[in-house]
Amino acid sequence: MGKPTGFKEFERRDRTYAPVADRVTHYDEFAIALSDEQISQQGARCMDCGIPFCHQGCPVDNLIPDWNDLVYQSDWRAAIDVLHSTNNFPEFTGRICPAPCEASCTLNIDDAPVTIKNIELSIVEKAWEEGWIQPQIPPHKTGKRIAIVGSGPAGLAAAQQLARAGHAVSVFEKEDGVGGLLRYGIPDFKLAKQVIKRRMGQMKAEGVKFHCNIHVGTPSFPTQRLLDDFDAVVLAGGSEKPRDLPIPGRELEGIHFAMDFLRANSKVVQAVPGAKDNLISAAGKHVVVIGGGDTGSDCIGTSNRHGAASITQIEILDKPPEKEDKGLTWPNWPNKLRTSSSQEEGCERMWNVTTKEFLGDENGRLRALKCALVRWDKDEQGRWQMSEVENSAFELKADLVTLAMGFVHPVHEGMLTDLGVVLDGRGNVQGTTEGAEAYKTSIEGVFSAGDMRRGQSLVVWAIREGRQCARAVDEYLMGMTNLPR
Repeated sequence: MGKPTGFKEFERRDRTYAPVADRVTHYDEFAIALSDEQISQQGARCMDCGIPFCHQGCPVDNLIPDWNDLVYQSDWRAAIDVLHSTNNFPEFTGRICPAPCEASCTLNIDDAPVTIKNIELSIVEKAWEEGWIQPQIPPHKTGKRIAIVGSGPAGLAAAQQLARAGHAVSVFEKEDGVGGLLRYGIPDFKLAKQVIKRRMGQMKAEGVKFHCNIHVGTPSFPTQRLLDDFDAVVLAGGSEKPRDLPIPGRELEGIHFAMDFLRANSKVVQAVPGAKDNLISAAGKHVVVIGGGDTGSDCIGTSNRHGAASITQIEILDKPPEKEDKGLTWPNWPNKLRTSSSQEEGCERMWNVTTKEFLGDENGRLRALKCALVRWDKDEQGRWQMSEVENSAFELKADLVTLAMGFVHPVHEGMLTDLGVVLDGRGNVQGTTEGAEAYKTSIEGVFSAGDMRRGQSLVVWAIREGRQCARAVDEYLMGMTNLPR
């Protein structure tokens, strides 16, 4: 905890943002940090609540009251050690995690939770500035070789933990840059790629070898090589099969999966050779984003920076309440209306809208969406059922549509099909997280963690699973492990 009376003495204060008119002109991060003194005051707000409900909200098991108190005491060096004891990459979570820990904070009962996410980011950024983050090189090598497929947060967390245990770790990434969705799926204005690069430098010094432009399961790198050349394999790819919208007109020019739109733009921003030839531009276009989540929000922010003529985001579900009923929801993650920084930059948001058809012009280009309003009611069994509102059809002008409706499961073709791993009912790689079989697949010596195992989820869940999978792999290879659970 921080100061016993701090929550009464200091108001909640979080990072602010640069003005909209300024930040939409570039792709740099635009959050304005608080001073060390202000962050210490925010740490002081961590109250003696008896039960740290923030732990319930944090999938990576951060020791939140501990480092809140250390920041209040201005012991930043000890704070980064405590933070790193559970989280390999707080610079990632401090930027892009939605902070379920803050929703679980006892002070959130009064809508003023401790600014946990900001304190976390401030700790790790100060540690980088002060040079406290150094490679942790293992004193002994085990001689065991481990392949990790996928360099997103799950793969990176597993790689760093296993390298520190003394194993020879090789990370294979099909893109030309390390990071998974962190690299090209999340816009640079939310996560500067230098953040990934500096952590890669630490991991390389610890012995991790990165191999980019390696697509496992293709003729250039057959899947069998993983089984032949390594003592253990970790499948840490993403849940990359997007949810499609197979309605009339889907073939029209101007309809794209959200990740294709974001990836193409990020490669231009990061000056990847030849990327400009594949840019999907929203400049001067009427953009419709189908899907109300974070990926859709990233499409909005990117379209604003392109100079879109208009942006509309449609969601098939009901509009969430402005404020949750704390008596019913706390300390769990509430369903409530949230407005992202990208949405603040300009877009029209619509709820209870279904898309029935894409309408095109004589040249096969998208010109509009045929939509209708829907409502949600419970049937006799208490299940939600959707029905179309009578006479509610309308057209929505559109030159560019991004489908941001989530992902259904990992891509099966290629590596997963070659391995023949058993899949669960949702199409993910089957595997448990507990007991002697934790993170093991149906193939001997092959493990899986992150979105490929659990389905589309948060970066903090990916880091948790990567760490826990590393422990399972180490124990499998060595018969015991000292890696943290």
